[in-house]
Amino acid sequence: MADNKHYDLIVIGGGPGGYVGAIRAAQMGLKVCCIERDKLGGVCLNWGCIPTKALLHNAELYMEAITHGSKWGIEIAPEHVRVDWSKVIGRSRAITGTLNSGIGFLFKKNKIDHVVGHAKIVAGKTAAGPCKVEVRKASGTYYQGGGEGEAQVITADRVLIATGAGPKQLPFAPCDGKTVISSSEAMTLATRPASMLIIGSGAIGMEFAYFYNAFGTKVTVVEMVDRILPIEDDDVSAAALKTFTAQGISFRVATSVKAIEKSAAGAKVTLYDVNDPTKIDTVDVEVVLVAIGVGARFDGLFDTALGIRICDSGAAKGHIWTDYRDTAEPSYQTSVAGIYAIGDVVGPPWLAHVASEEAVACVERMKGHHTLGVDYGSIPGCTYCNPQIASIGITEREAKAKGLKYKVGKYSLKGHGKAIAVGAADGIVKIITSDPYGEILGAHIFGEDASELIGELGLAKRLEATAEDIISTVHAHPTMHEAIHEAALATEGRVIHG
Repeated sequence: MADNKHYDLIVIGGGPGGYVGAIRAAQMGLKVCCIERDKLGGVCLNWGCIPTKALLHNAELYMEAITHGSKWGIEIAPEHVRVDWSKVIGRSRAITGTLNSGIGFLFKKNKIDHVVGHAKIVAGKTAAGPCKVEVRKASGTYYQGGGEGEAQVITADRVLIATGAGPKQLPFAPCDGKTVISSSEAMTLATRPASMLIIGSGAIGMEFAYFYNAFGTKVTVVEMVDRILPIEDDDVSAAALKTFTAQGISFRVATSVKAIEKSAAGAKVTLYDVNDPTKIDTVDVEVVLVAIGVGARFDGLFDTALGIRICDSGAAKGHIWTDYRDTAEPSYQTSVAGIYAIGDVVGPPWLAHVASEEAVACVERMKGHHTLGVDYGSIPGCTYCNPQIASIGITEREAKAKGLKYKVGKYSLKGHGKAIAVGAADGIVKIITSDPYGEILGAHIFGEDASELIGELGLAKRLEATAEDIISTVHAHPTMHEAIHEAALATEGRVIHG
């Protein structure tokens, strides 16, 4: 690629926001370049969504064999099951390689230029000229760092930032990749630790808690608030706490970390009660996994003279500001003309599918297309431990806080035919509807295939369907989807099998 090559659009970041936006822009006839400092697919494909699901599937197979086998007449004693840890990890990494290649193929198919390196935006669009980007060899880590060496200069009418987010660290105990680790290192540990303390019980913390516990690691999860899975509905949090405690995971809620003292054997972690900080104790573990959330990733991306606006308050503090904060039909433009941003780098919800949808809406609006955009009130969220957790819309806690009139339908999987048949009767389905119209305000699932079941409720909510619409929809028998039907019936006091 020669200096001063000009594009209609430069996309910075090759994750689920960046590569989807690049492909959609190319489909509309734009000349596109995508700059990525590491592997195509971003955090999601390489260090998040996809490889973790491969690991979790391995854990599910192992748990099925040693916990349910005898019940099903398949005798597999734990001492007869050999786990090849290197293959467990290796399969996950191999899958990312396959998908990397797939994105590269899609770029070639759509005539998108792919540039490997660290991008630095030095100018936005002005009357004097287009946006200008310098590209250098990437330096630093995957999550942090800048560029080094001689710069190549390319220009574009517009630049789309999709650089995502990286794991937050504890200020008093930064990750060292060995004793104190982030989710990235948790996917590639050469040996399974005997014990692990996980700080944070959100999706990342719970998925790794399930994975390592399944293979025999003694896992303790520490959560600052008074329940696990803090953003989920209270009934789901309570059900999950009971089930995962029964699986062998230890939980310390309303607890925070005061200090981490590393040693040759691991770490001594000092904990305190958030309601009474004088109550202090310690836990000795081999590894500490920090899963306290993510922060926007744009180290070295902007020339200091650019003056791009960063959010200074609220949940998006420290993230790039765009007009989606202030308008119903955003262009996703930043405070600098010609520069746009989407996905995790602009703030919550930090979800791959949100980044993809924002990218499509952004580039379509660049071309003047009419697009419905992103319905932020109907974003599904999933946690892929087993049983799974999935939700959409508001929780009952939020409905109360807003003073809404609502109804609740709850259905336990303990009496559900398909769940019993497959040995997955732990869980609930909960639907929250408006009163008196029955519009779906929120839905929350803890149980088998929750991440698949939430799709029906997402479509229903997007189409402004009511509980009666779900009730009048015939659900095949026997399926897990019948649990949705029963929960909808429960909102009207008509549940059959509960």
